[in-house]
Amino acid sequence: MASYFNIVQIILSVALIALVILQSKGGSLSRMFGGEGGVYKTRRGFEKTLFNVTVVVIVAFFVFSLLSVMFQ
Repeated sequence: MASYFNIVQIILSVALIALVILQSKGGSLSRMFGGEGGVYKTRRGFEKTLFNVTVVVIVAFFVFSLLSVMFQ
C-alpha cells in the first residue's frame, strides 16, 4: 500500500512543478524571485483557476505525504 502512496506522491510532485512553472511563466526572472515592483495585481480568469488548482495539489501532496509516513 505504501508503494501506491509513493506513486501518487510522484505524480503530484510532477504536477506541482508544472503548475508552479506555468504560474511564473508570465513574469520575468526578478518576479520569480520576489521582485514584483510594488504593483498589486488581482488574479482573474485562467490565472485564478491555475492558482486554485495549485493550492489543491499542494494540499493533496501534503495529505499523501502524511499518509505515506503513517502507513509505512
